[in-house]
Parts: sequence; structure tokens; C-alpha cells
Amino acid sequence: MHIKEAKSERHVLAVTVDNEAGILAKIAGLFTARGYNIDSLTVADIAEDHATSRITIVTNGPPEVIDQIQAQLERLVPVHNVIDLTEEGPHVERELALIKVAGVGDDRVEALRLADVFRAQVVDVTTSSFIFELTGAPDKIDNFIALMRELGLVEVGRTGVAGMMRGAEA
Repeated sequence: MHIKEAKSERHVLAVTVDNEAGILAKIAGLFTARGYNIDSLTVADIAEDHATSRITIVTNGPPEVIDQIQAQLERLVPVHNVIDLTEEGPHVERELALIKVAGVGDDRVEALRLADVFRAQVVDVTTSSFIFELTGAPDKIDNFIALMRELGLVEVGRTGVAGMMRGAEA
């Protein structure tokens, strides 16, 4: 008997929902109950009257699983729509990270040099540490963090991915 493993793909889902208590728990519960993993999750109020929120979920799975996730999300009552940004076409993804690096001497100088290359902003400084703010694609942030590990990485805080389709339409 051969078990065929489907190729896992990364997908970014934009979910528009009613801004009501418990909706995030319902969505997280849907993922948990079915054994799906959430790699990143961001939520923000998007309406002037605070009635609607947008949830951006990054998950991984074979295409059939992603389709199933999307269909199950669409069935939830407070969900207005679900868009798989990855499938829809060109889109923009950004994330914000705060990265604390402690170091002295040459490591400190190198951390500042790399921060300049990555366009990271210094938002806090002491005689023994920096906190950098970096915005960009998740891969850019991953690369910066990997380099900072060698120079005294202390702590990382990340917001999660926010994504949006390119072009004039919503």
C-alpha cells in the first residue's frame, strides 16, 4: 500500500466578518477541530461604524485542504467573504517585527550596518542593546532575524501577515 502525500502550499486567506464577540474563537476552533495549522493570524476593524473586521490567516496545506478550509469558513454565519489571495493573483504581503539585539563592540556596529541594509529603524537604544522595527515581506524579516541571531538576538515580536490584492478593485 502506497500513501501519496500531497504537496503542502502556503496560502494567505482574507476573511471579512461581522465584528462580533466570539468570531475569532469560531474560526480558530474550525482550524483546531480539523487539525489545520494557522501560521499567522491578524485581525483589524475595517469599517467606520466598527461593524466589520478583516481577518488575515496564513496556513499551509495541499490544494484540496485549502479549498475545504475556504468552504468551511464561508459557511460560518458571521463571515461575509473569504478570498484566497494566493490563488487570486498578484497581491502584497507585509508584516511588522520588533527585534531586540544585545551586543557590544564589533557586533553592535555590524547590527547597525545590517539594519541599515534592511531599512530597519532603531526604535530604542541602550548602551547594551537595540530594538529594531522592520516592515516587509515575511521572508525579509526571517532573513534579518537569522542574521541577528549571530549578533546577539534577544527577543522577537511579530504582528503577523497583512495582505491585499494589487490593483484598483477590492
